[in-house]
Amino acid sequence: MRHSRTEVGRWRMLRQSQRRKTRWLEAQSRRNMRIHAIRKCIVNRQRNSLLFSVYDI
Repeated sequence: MRHSRTEVGRWRMLRQSQRRKTRWLEAQSRRNMRIHAIRKCIVNRQRNSLLFSVYDI
């Protein structure tokens, strides 16, 4: 079954925009993961420093 050029073009554009959206979402989640990791590291450091300051007394 043959489709018109405009139809094929429309599908191609849709697929391209969908791909762009998913890539963007992946990149966002990666950025968020990095932010969370940094935050977790800072929190753990604070917790550890508190623990050690309690044991010093």
